[in-house]
Amino acid sequence: MEKVQEIAVDQLLPLLKKVVSAVKEVPTDVAGMKGKLDGVQANIHDADRMAAAEEGNSGEGVKAKVKQLVETSFRMEDIIDEYAIREERHLRGDDPGRAALPYKTVDFVKAMTSRLQFAYMNEDVKSEYGAIKDRNKSEDGSQTPFSGGNQDAAFRNLREAPLYVEEGDVVGFEGPLDELIGWMVSERLKRTVISLVGIGGQGKTTLAKKVFDNKKVVEDFKCHAWITVSQSYTVERLLRDMLRQLCKEKKESPPLSVSTMDRASLRDEVRNRLRDERYVVVFDDVWNESFWDEMEFALIDNKRGSKIFITTRKKEVAMRCMRSAFVQVHELQPLTPDKSFELFCKKAFGSDLDGHCPNNLKNISTEIVERCEGLPLATVAIGGLLSCKDRDAGVWQRFSKNLNLELGRNSNLTAVTKILGFSYHDLPYNLKQCFLYFGVYPEDYEIEKGRLIRQWVAEGFVKYAETETLEEVAEQYLTELINRSLVQVSSFTSDGKAKSCRVHDMLRAMILEKMKDLSFCHFANEHDNRSESGMIRGCLHFSNGGFQNLKQLVLRRLYKLHSIRIDDGALPSLKKFTLVLIPQLMEVPSGLYNLPKLEVFHTINMPNEFEQSIDENRGQHKWIKEQVPFILFPIPGS
Repeated sequence: MEKVQEIAVDQLLPLLKKVVSAVKEVPTDVAGMKGKLDGVQANIHDADRMAAAEEGNSGEGVKAKVKQLVETSFRMEDIIDEYAIREERHLRGDDPGRAALPYKTVDFVKAMTSRLQFAYMNEDVKSEYGAIKDRNKSEDGSQTPFSGGNQDAAFRNLREAPLYVEEGDVVGFEGPLDELIGWMVSERLKRTVISLVGIGGQGKTTLAKKVFDNKKVVEDFKCHAWITVSQSYTVERLLRDMLRQLCKEKKESPPLSVSTMDRASLRDEVRNRLRDERYVVVFDDVWNESFWDEMEFALIDNKRGSKIFITTRKKEVAMRCMRSAFVQVHELQPLTPDKSFELFCKKAFGSDLDGHCPNNLKNISTEIVERCEGLPLATVAIGGLLSCKDRDAGVWQRFSKNLNLELGRNSNLTAVTKILGFSYHDLPYNLKQCFLYFGVYPEDYEIEKGRLIRQWVAEGFVKYAETETLEEVAEQYLTELINRSLVQVSSFTSDGKAKSCRVHDMLRAMILEKMKDLSFCHFANEHDNRSESGMIRGCLHFSNGGFQNLKQLVLRRLYKLHSIRIDDGALPSLKKFTLVLIPQLMEVPSGLYNLPKLEVFHTINMPNEFEQSIDENRGQHKWIKEQVPFILFPIPGS
């Protein structure tokens, strides 16, 4: 018997020591995991860009990697959040059952049991994190840097078409065209930067090319150059391209060493050719906010009225030029409904009907054009696609009904979402999350700024800053999204600030695809067979036509869930709605008033902020007590 005990001790003691060590290290491990989480999120950022650039099986493989990274980040967030919640509850002493044993005994046992659970979860996640690091090391040598991927023909066509568009095919730019030409030929002697700002696909390149080729502009300048910049560029490549164009226009040969010149030499060569000339240079598709800092010394201010024309999606690109140049900014607006319809008809019916819409397709054509919301890129792409379909109203109606689906699967339309997606991929990680959150709201929904900011803060998207509140930082995030042409201001306060905002429907379609790829939000309906609710990023959206017969709904222990939205018609039969221990849910589910048969609203172990929001005296959502027959709270101490 003693021998058995000795063997047992010899075998169990190392294991016990390992367990005790793991338990002791839990606080340190959780703290360290916060830093590792940033690394995983950076990997998600890079892999997501790569997945968007690749095509076919290669792209699907990268998407699978993104999914795995996202799931690992969710597990890490789960551990960090749940550990903080349990430790806080432990310190507050609101632990049911502790009265059954002496205080210190329960305290110790509960704490150690909880930490042991975290130790085991932590080991699993550390193993996943180690595998990610090993995989990244092995892939570093074999992968080429992100460069735009294998673009398909439809994508290249949409990108390059603005440079070759015929005069008669340009629609709706008469007003902006006249203004921009006027700016270009003005007699102001100081070097001037003219910037055309707008959302992707709004026609900036088309309009800029029309200005550049205008006879007045051509005759007003001695030197002309058109440079396409895009997201990935080198200053040397831009200067080399400019130098070659200037030499070609003057019928000169570029310097023999132009291919090997360094930046300073190229800059001096360009300056020398522009020094005594009134010149115009167009930089199309500029993204980098430091672009002007890199280029201004090559673009000499010779006091001859020279112009630099920049197209960009980001207003800040233009603002950065103000330090050393006179700047004029034109913010391009969507096409009017009439001009959008005209453009659509040119593409859909131009080949055989001379751009005239048949009577049987006028209503559905108008509906489709409205969905494009004045965005020329989408109007042209969809019109071109429909030009190849039967001119049957039923066929077109089915297409319109499934437009969001078509944008994700039809090769002629995925190019639209890819071009719009460039703006998304240019965002830093925290702004990506804020932007994706717009997908939680229904199509065409105008979101009140204050509510949006509170939800971003509750979601944990807003990074702490020492000298500012989280709300102030969140407002800066919103301003940046607006300046990047990703978010539209739909109404203003009396002092000119944003009051409510929205996103373009085409951007929303792209957002919904990204939300799916990144498990950001799950849209629930009665055909849903998803079983792992723990992989939801933090939003739960019950959409119209969802669970028609559901009478009772219980949401329990969803530690990551920050918001719930219920559309009208999503849960028409629901009578009892119960929320249990959802520590991050600070507000009542949005759209609770869309539950016409709700009789009982039951909350158990919900945050104080949540329960205070429905307080009958001062709660923000006190109306609930007037509309729902029974509101049930847990009885203290029960």
